[in-house]
Formats: sequence, C-alpha cells, structure tokens
Amino acid sequence: MKETINTAKEKMNKCLNALGNELASVRAGRANPAVLDKVLVDYYGAPTPVNQMAAVSVSEARILVIQPWDKSTLKMIEKSILASDVGITPTNDGNVIRLAFPQLTEERRKELCKTVKKYGEEAKVTVRNVRRDTMDKLKAKKKNSEITEDDLKDCEKKVQDLTDKFCADIDKAIADKEKEIMTV
Repeated sequence: MKETINTAKEKMNKCLNALGNELASVRAGRANPAVLDKVLVDYYGAPTPVNQMAAVSVSEARILVIQPWDKSTLKMIEKSILASDVGITPTNDGNVIRLAFPQLTEERRKELCKTVKKYGEEAKVTVRNVRRDTMDKLKAKKKNSEITEDDLKDCEKKVQDLTDKFCADIDKAIADKEKEIMTV
C-alpha cells in the first residue's frame, strides 16, 4: 500500500523533472546553455551532445560561446546547430562559435507562452494518468481483500493530495517560465 503511493510519487516527480527540462530548452531571449541540450553532433559516427564536445558558456546576457575541445569539430558543431530547431545562426571565428540570441518580439513571446502552457498541460495529464493507474491498483487490492475499505479511502485521499500538490508545482513552474518569457 505504502509502496504503491511511493511509486506514484516517484513517477509524478519524474514528470515534474521532465517538465523542467522541457522548459529549460525553451529560449526566452537570454542566452541559456540548456537550449543546446537536444543538439547532437555526428562525432565519428556517434551522435554526441554539444556539451560533451565543447565548453558552453554565457559571455554576455544574449551571447552563448561554444569552445570545442577539439578544433576540428568546429564545423560539425556549427552544422548541427544550423540543422537543429534552435533557430539561431551561429557565427564561427575559427576558434569558437558564438550564438547571439535576438530580442524576442511580442508575438514570439506570446507564441512561446502558448508552447509553455502546452507543456504544462501535458505534464498535468501525465500526473493525472499516474493518479488513475494508482487508484486502479488500490481498487484491485481492495477487491482481492488485501486492504480494507478504510485503507482504500485513506490511500485515495493521499494520492489525490499528491496529485493536487504536483499540479500546483506544475502551475508554478509554468507561471515562472511565462514571467521569464514576457520580461523584456
């Protein structure tokens, strides 16, 4: 019974962490190394993340500097960034690659907010699915006489409280990201 609730909590936590990763990859006008997390470079036949091939740092508020450890990979990294959905054209000076993040337009900010809300809704659906699966497991235990009616009601309340808490956390994360996006 307790392990069922702990499993649900674990799954909901994973969902919240996944949402955090999704939100980090949404660029909000400021230079953020997380936008490169999904960019893979074909390095000797193996898709390799940029952050494993180079030092990625923020030099100014809107400029990201990528300094490869192996200078011969400069062109490959540049090509991978161009092919990705980052939406920024890299500038290569022979030693480092610079990504200059443009100022976001009002229209683009609103578009990004919609995307962020969509991520939030998807996360909430996942949390609710975990709740439903957990409730089904608990009801099955009740049906098999493994737990009593009182235990079932108690556990259902705990699972619902857990769901409410994670939905509130998701709402807060979305609100914070929207505030970050809309700040000029």
